[in-house]
Amino acid sequence: MDTSVSDLTLEEKASLTSGASFWFTKPIERVGVPELMLTDGPHGLRKQRVGGDHLGLGDSVPATCFPPAVALGSSWDPEVARRVGEAMGTEAAIEDVAVLLGPGINIKRSPLCGRNFEYLSEDPVVSGVLGTAIVSGIQSRGVGSSLKHFAANNQESDRMRVSSDIDARPLREIYLRGFQRVVEDAQPWTVMCSYNRINGVYASEDPWLLTQVLRDEWGFDGLVVSDWGAVNDRVAGLAAGLDLEMPSSDGRTDAQVVAAVRGGELDEAVVDVAAGRALELVRKASGSTAADITGPLDADAHHALARDAASRSIVLLKNDGDLLPLAADTSVAVIGAFATDPRYQGAGSSQINPTRLDVALDEIRRIATAAVTAAAGFSIEADAADEQQARLRDEAVAAASAADVAVLFLGLPARLESEGFDRDDIDLPAVQRQLVDAVVEANPRTVVVLSNGGVVALPFADSVPALVEGWLLGQAGGGAIADVLYGVVSPSGKLAETIPVRIEDTPAYLDFPGEFSHVRYGEGLFVGYRWYDARRLPVAFPFGHGLSYTTFAYGDLSAQVRGDGDVEVTVEVTNTGSRAGREVVQVYTSLPAGRVQRPVRELKAFASVELDAGERRTVTLIVRRADLAYWDVRFDRWVVEGGDYVVDVAASSRDVRGTLSLPVTGDDVSLPLTRESSIEEALADPGAGPVLREALGRSMGEGVDEMIAMVGSLPLGRMGMFGGAADETESLLERVLGAAGDVQS
Repeated sequence: MDTSVSDLTLEEKASLTSGASFWFTKPIERVGVPELMLTDGPHGLRKQRVGGDHLGLGDSVPATCFPPAVALGSSWDPEVARRVGEAMGTEAAIEDVAVLLGPGINIKRSPLCGRNFEYLSEDPVVSGVLGTAIVSGIQSRGVGSSLKHFAANNQESDRMRVSSDIDARPLREIYLRGFQRVVEDAQPWTVMCSYNRINGVYASEDPWLLTQVLRDEWGFDGLVVSDWGAVNDRVAGLAAGLDLEMPSSDGRTDAQVVAAVRGGELDEAVVDVAAGRALELVRKASGSTAADITGPLDADAHHALARDAASRSIVLLKNDGDLLPLAADTSVAVIGAFATDPRYQGAGSSQINPTRLDVALDEIRRIATAAVTAAAGFSIEADAADEQQARLRDEAVAAASAADVAVLFLGLPARLESEGFDRDDIDLPAVQRQLVDAVVEANPRTVVVLSNGGVVALPFADSVPALVEGWLLGQAGGGAIADVLYGVVSPSGKLAETIPVRIEDTPAYLDFPGEFSHVRYGEGLFVGYRWYDARRLPVAFPFGHGLSYTTFAYGDLSAQVRGDGDVEVTVEVTNTGSRAGREVVQVYTSLPAGRVQRPVRELKAFASVELDAGERRTVTLIVRRADLAYWDVRFDRWVVEGGDYVVDVAASSRDVRGTLSLPVTGDDVSLPLTRESSIEEALADPGAGPVLREALGRSMGEGVDEMIAMVGSLPLGRMGMFGGAADETESLLERVLGAAGDVQS
């Protein structure tokens, strides 16, 4: 397609910047511009056959339901994330879909967010690395991705208008950092702006967010599309950098754009830019390799990939006495509604119509050679009578008593977590908690397997010998669970979010979901493990935690600053167990003597290593210099502070295996001294400091240091309050500012 903006009328240009229907962009047949289809991900293809709706209620073509982000994040595996992206891109190409709406990489600020199942982590490095892998995989198949939801979309309550009120440092360091990494490393074809406001301004009409940050700072060269229905003011949105409104407004907002141009309220050049980006998206789609991917879909291969990805995403939280893996000849009582009625994906716009669905009970029976009995244990229906729940519990207790091991499948029913609303608490339903107590009493050899899109409280963690966090694992999750339970696969997932003891302990507890359409991010930088570690709060299981059926020892550790400024960390890892396994090595840094507030430690890099029993290997991890930087609000820019950094190599945020100190040269930054600068700041200046100290020493004598400690925060312009002639004070001030080389008044 060689159509350019100059070939189009104003009305045609405006038409390119909004949808034709729920899922399609507008074609312009006169000049050969075809329509494009954008449709939901983020963990599979949701292409609706007829019509369309945003909440997943319409009929969709069968597609592979891969593990949602809540699970895939716990894989800490960019390779498997990229493979999943490639497979989703292939399925989109077969179905003539130009852009797949995903991945979602918003930070899990609170475990109550109803859409956390679509997001990868509470940490921006995990989100950024895995998000980059997914985007790269999708786009390698000639299909565009849509990185979402940009930005600070961390709750469903009042999501269409709530203002996320965030200070500059946490906004940059926590909520935008992952987006920045994906944009700079993978250049998604599109970025989807979110519904909410940020510090009072709708994301869809925020020039600071969509133009200054996204394009000017990060170099994004693609198209910005609205979330479906996120546009508040179409004309303001275009001016801010929003290129495509979705879905269709039936021409109403197109007319507003045309009228604004003709009335002099909007420069036509703004429309030209947005229309040009829409044409460029059409060119990318039309000229991509996607046309060569014609199918049919290899459903078996993609299901196998979904099973592999799911097995890597399962987190073994606890395994006292090596209860797991189960031997095939162990008699097992499989208990819980989710063993036969899988909870494998979240509700809402991401709901996939799977090509098939593994059932955990069936998959367990395929492996086991001993008796496998089953009992429902509880009903997931909200209106189930107490008598029914008691009967189901009694049946489960009887089954558990008669078996060598009880495997208890617990989790959250879909009605308790979904797009569109937030959770009220982090508790499992009471009937399930009661069931755990009864089953453990009947059979202490009990394994609990969880199915949940957001973390849940685990009051029974001490009484149950084995705990498996299964999240929502996609269509092959049942098989993956069986593989892990019986040791076909050694678990290797790590928690990408902290499991707290109580909701009251969580960082945003007092500031979620806000009031009167404002939510204050009062915890600042201290999101997730940063909060728990800084406050030394007990947690059920820490960020980065995950066990294996083997053990790993960490040996020699070294680190050096490379010529490009990045930090290279190497560590020897040995599989000290009797079977093969995969370990995720994590690098955290801190700067204890830094001038700004920082978390106790922050994740900066991670890498996985697969080792046979007894094998030893040196693992190399790269900490980007940019990831050592903090957002300096004085300069409104990233700054790497110099000093001795503590580098921790760890198996979780609370399982540090090796520590060293590494000097890092900081960025050369300085503020000009003014009359408003403090005495302390002037003393720190290499030029002004000696001049001021000498003068203070003459007037104060031996007590100068004590006096400086008292008045160090005093602005230079107020030194006259010490007494003395005004002209002498002014002369000193001029000499101090002059020595700094930047006299300002």
